[in-house]
Amino acid sequence: MRIITLNLNGVRSATSKGFFRWLPMQGADIVCVQELKAQKTDITGEMLSPDGYHGYFHCAEKKGYSGVGIYSRQKPDNIIEGLGIAEIDAEGRFLRADFGPLTIVSIYFPSGSSGEHRQAAKFFFLERFLPMLKELAGCGREIILCGDWNIAHKEIDLKNWRSNQKNSGFLPEERIWLSGVFDDLEFVDVFRQINAEPEQYTWWSNRGQAWAKNVGWRIDYQIATPHIAAKATKVSIYKEERFSDHSPLTIDYDYSL
Repeated sequence: MRIITLNLNGVRSATSKGFFRWLPMQGADIVCVQELKAQKTDITGEMLSPDGYHGYFHCAEKKGYSGVGIYSRQKPDNIIEGLGIAEIDAEGRFLRADFGPLTIVSIYFPSGSSGEHRQAAKFFFLERFLPMLKELAGCGREIILCGDWNIAHKEIDLKNWRSNQKNSGFLPEERIWLSGVFDDLEFVDVFRQINAEPEQYTWWSNRGQAWAKNVGWRIDYQIATPHIAAKATKVSIYKEERFSDHSPLTIDYDYSL
C-alpha cells in the first residue's frame, strides 16, 4: 500500500503545475491532499477523479481557503467530514475514510503565523483535537493521519531552529503537544521511524531563496498507530518537480487494502 500526502497550496494552482499529470505515475493507493483553496463547485472532473481515483473533499466555507481531500483507488466503506466542532469544520480541516479495519485521515492544522488571533485558533484546534486523537488511538482500528500539522517536532526538523523558537510552528507549547501524541498516545511519526537524517524537509518559505538553499521545515506527516506504522518499508520526499510550496511525502506499507 502506497500513501502520498501533499499540501497543494491550491488545487487549481497545483493542477496548472502538473500535479495531476504526475500523480497517475506514482502507483499510490491513497492520496491525501490539503489546502484545496476551492469549493466543490470549483473542482473539475480531472480534480474529482484523476486516472480512476475516487475523490472525496471537505471544503472550507470561506472561498479560496483551506480544505482537505482524499483520493483512493478503492472506494472507502465510510467517509466522515469534519470533527463535529463548528468553528473548526467551517475551515475544512478533517476528512476521514475507512477501509475495512484501516482508517485514513487527511488533516490540515491551522497555521498561527499570520497573527495572534490565528495562533489562538491553532491552540483551540490542538486542545479540541487531542481528545479525539486519544479516542482514535484506543478505538482498535489501524489509523494513519496524513497531512500538514504545521508543527516541526524537533530541532532536526527545521533548518533555522534557533531563530524560530518564538515563531508559530516551533513554539515550545506546540512541540510539547506533538510529543504527547507520540509519547502518551503512542502514535508513530512514520517518516522518522525509517529516516533519521537531517535536512529532510517538506515545506519551504517563498522568501529568501529558501527552496534553492534548502532552508525548510518538516511539517507534513504520516502519523500512525504502532501496528500499521511497523509495516512501513520505504519513505521519500519528492523534490524533482514543484507543485506547491510543500513537497509530496510518500510512504509504502507492507499492507493490503
